[in-house]
Amino acid sequence: MDHYDIILIGTGAGGGTLLHKLAPSGKRILVLERGEFLPREKDNWDPSAVFLANKYKTSEEWLDKHDKPFHPGTHYWVGGNTKVYGAALLRFRERDFEAMTHVDGVSPAWPLRYADFEPYYTEAEWLYQVRGQRGEDPTEPWASKPYPCPPIAHEPRIQKLHDDFAACGLQPFHLPLGVRLTETNRAFSPCIRCATCDGFPCLLHAKADAEVTCVRPALQQGNVTLRTGAFVRKILTNASGTAVTGVEVERDGRIERYRGDFVIAAAGAVNSAALLLRSATDRHPHGLANRSGVVGRNYMCHVNSVLLAISRHQNPTVFQKTIALNDFYFGERDWQHPMGHISMVGKSDRAVLKAGAPAFAPGLVLDKMARHALDFWLTSEDLPDPENRVTLAEDGRIRLSYAPNNTKAHDRLIARLKSLLGKLGCEEQHFWEQNLYLGKKIPLAGVAHQCGTVRFGDDPATSALDPDCKAHDLDNLYVVDASFFVSSAAVNPGLTIMANALRVGDHLLQRLGLPRMAMVEVPV
Repeated sequence: MDHYDIILIGTGAGGGTLLHKLAPSGKRILVLERGEFLPREKDNWDPSAVFLANKYKTSEEWLDKHDKPFHPGTHYWVGGNTKVYGAALLRFRERDFEAMTHVDGVSPAWPLRYADFEPYYTEAEWLYQVRGQRGEDPTEPWASKPYPCPPIAHEPRIQKLHDDFAACGLQPFHLPLGVRLTETNRAFSPCIRCATCDGFPCLLHAKADAEVTCVRPALQQGNVTLRTGAFVRKILTNASGTAVTGVEVERDGRIERYRGDFVIAAAGAVNSAALLLRSATDRHPHGLANRSGVVGRNYMCHVNSVLLAISRHQNPTVFQKTIALNDFYFGERDWQHPMGHISMVGKSDRAVLKAGAPAFAPGLVLDKMARHALDFWLTSEDLPDPENRVTLAEDGRIRLSYAPNNTKAHDRLIARLKSLLGKLGCEEQHFWEQNLYLGKKIPLAGVAHQCGTVRFGDDPATSALDPDCKAHDLDNLYVVDASFFVSSAAVNPGLTIMANALRVGDHLLQRLGLPRMAMVEVPV
């Protein structure tokens, strides 16, 4: 049985970023990824292949709380879901780490505060080459360094939207994005500012995803071994149940076992929780790290909407996702509860609209709508609920039970945006709520922002992981995806996952008796 110093399960925002931190250590690292490298092909940029045929999503079935099967909107590739993410990389607000009262309940405090994450937010922004501008967002937390790269400029129709927001007394800002676009030297820019970014794989490898940014460079070092097509069936423990000893893997129809001094799960909040539950033993009858009973519980995924406003003016924008609004993040004068975040999504076209439209919708109508549409993404925080959870069915399939909460705040955010439409050059009566996960009829399938299923904390009675994301009950088991979240905030979880992976990486280097690795800086 092969032995490694570190076994890392998953290569997405958490696993890929942690690999970047640990690879220079010289330690023998085995990386296990259930997917393969996403193929570079013309279909990467084909909306019909991506949104109608769902070519790059898993065909795996999960079950809802009534045991009805559905196809989750998740992606198993080297780089995980970052291969198709929109690359919006925002920090949580300082108050997001503290207890906060919402209209439907309380978002609990984290065991750490923003100041504990700030150096790693900065490191993650420089690693993923985030384009942004400090000082524009009225809710932004303090930062120790500027963004490494200037923000991506608005195209004319989006600049007009910015000006209209500002005329309403609001403070729109450039959305921080992890795309490698050099606007001052387009001839040498990896990104060509195309219309197939948000929700698409990048054929040019110009998106700052975990594969391109972290995994590929790490594989250049001789101490890192990657096994693709490797589904980790269970994590193995010693006889006393005090430490993990390795993993059992299904690969190419065979069962393989690997031993490791440290095992780190980064398979995503749903799959990491399922893996811990599958790994139950006599010493851990309810699953590994689950003495508290919280593993799989408190699943969160945000309350999200994609809304299309039909403008009176044509919108020829190609790369639309450059603007955001946080004026209502913590509420407003006559509503003292958080509402959430507004930004743009990738520009819609006929194929994108067809995926969420009735089957009888005429193509010409969809074309006209797309030419005039402004496409908004709205996110509100959902609150941890122990009954929103991951469990396993008798046949081993994942069961995901979830009931949305905090929807009043989200409805108010939608209404607030709708009230602005007339001032934004849009037809107030034309406001179409598009299915968030296009082509899906089951909202539960939208798992892109999954988090919270293996929460961290100081108290082993109410958390599965300690503040360093190590299992309370096992000395060498860690979880570094979004499972550790205590709350979901109301911005994309990507940058917080990355920052935490870098933080845990420093902790692991210290445990291994090695110095911290210097922060990577890239040219602006």
